Amino acid sequence: MSWELSLPLIVPFATAVLAYFGRDSGRGRWISVLGSLVGLFAAISLMATVLDQGVVSSQMGEWRAPFGITLAADYLGAVMVVITAITAVAVAVYPVGDVDEHREHLGYHSMFQVLIGGVTGAFLTGDLFNLYVWFEVMLIASFGLLVVGNTKQQIDAAVKYVGLNLVSTVLFLTGIGMLYGLTGTLNMADLSLAVPKVENQTAVSVVSMLFMLAFGVKAAVFPLFFWLPAAYHTPVFSVSAVFAGLLTKVGVYALIRMFTLVFTGDQALTQPILLWVACFTMVVGVLGAAAQNDFRKILSFHIISQIGYMVLGLALYTPLAILGSVFYLVHHIIVKANLFLIAGVAQRLTGSTDLSKSGGLYKSAPLVAALFLVPAFSLAGFPPLSGFWAKYVLVNASLEVEQGVVAFVALAVGLLTIFSMTKIWAAVFWKPHPDGLDPKVSQLGKPSWTLLAPIAALALLTIVIGLFPEPFVNFAETAATQLLDSTAYVEAVLPGSTP
Repeated sequence: MSWELSLPLIVPFATAVLAYFGRDSGRGRWISVLGSLVGLFAAISLMATVLDQGVVSSQMGEWRAPFGITLAADYLGAVMVVITAITAVAVAVYPVGDVDEHREHLGYHSMFQVLIGGVTGAFLTGDLFNLYVWFEVMLIASFGLLVVGNTKQQIDAAVKYVGLNLVSTVLFLTGIGMLYGLTGTLNMADLSLAVPKVENQTAVSVVSMLFMLAFGVKAAVFPLFFWLPAAYHTPVFSVSAVFAGLLTKVGVYALIRMFTLVFTGDQALTQPILLWVACFTMVVGVLGAAAQNDFRKILSFHIISQIGYMVLGLALYTPLAILGSVFYLVHHIIVKANLFLIAGVAQRLTGSTDLSKSGGLYKSAPLVAALFLVPAFSLAGFPPLSGFWAKYVLVNASLEVEQGVVAFVALAVGLLTIFSMTKIWAAVFWKPHPDGLDPKVSQLGKPSWTLLAPIAALALLTIVIGLFPEPFVNFAETAATQLLDSTAYVEAVLPGSTP
């Protein structure tokens, strides 16, 4: 058993158990922070192994693949584990000043760590059935985090969230059953060899559509996104941040993995569908954001919009486009989680996330204002921040294959994103508070270091990626090469086999 592959999974679940026993003593929060730091170390260790050896794989219980439980990590899987661990550390520190004792008693920190374990497992699994298992682990933990606090708004959001995700689960299980019936295997590497040999390729196309729908719900693409803006603005801000940063990206990751490794024989059908989906997702998401007047609701619709960019890279299906999708995934997890954390600080200082009831933070909390500008400008694609390079690569990829209309849509959505970020800036930071901000801020007090430190760290990471993009672009290029040529992945999981 490879400890490099298993430790990123073991650590969050062990931390969840320990945090549960420490939930009433106040130690649970610090156990969660410490466990997240250990998880980050484990993720970096896995990344170092992947950089040194290429694709790595391990069989749990020493069952020979394609039987048993397979764990595998290529460049994409490894970077997603690392970025998950970075997000976990930030969102583990933030609740020290954000989550009250009642929510801690209900097991907040344990559920958070289980969620991180589920996300990590989805990025490392090498077979479809266990991908389903990790999705369910994520769903159970995220449902618990949504309802912890037991407000009417949270319960309403949780019912919508779980209802639509159960539809996704049914579609996913149906697709798994049909694919197993066609191929006799669920190991992803083995499927990449078996699917092209299936005589009934029409049936394979039908199954691929089922997977596209199932993962499309998870990713919140058009027109399957309605659960997201109905749910993400209701829990505590640390929960909103981890949801915004990670959950939809698991759906995008699953789409990329399946449609570059398994369903590669019917691109004439799948790529146009994905292209239309990507464009509508970008446009509908950004228009939804423009129509909102609540900080978190605006950010929630922008998750949808930005997912469109990630799917666009898969739809174009060129090396440059896949590179753009990988780069965009990493950039967006950092930026979007950070914006939700900042929204929490802004609400604490102004008393509301409603833009009409906020204001004045530029004068009264200039550090918070500066920290907002970094991820906001990055999300909009301002140079030289990380979002600029992500959009630049995808627009270039669109023009490379003579998709000028698609490039125009991507640029136009970027301009409308600037409008939304400017709207937040003007309402929350620039204009005076309608109730008089200065006394209100002095009454609530300044945000603690546990709230500001994760925000500053994520903002710094965004700046570093933007100012020094070359190593990150080179990494994404290698990840794209591995995705488009599955030889190394299949050889790592099934030694002696060739695609």
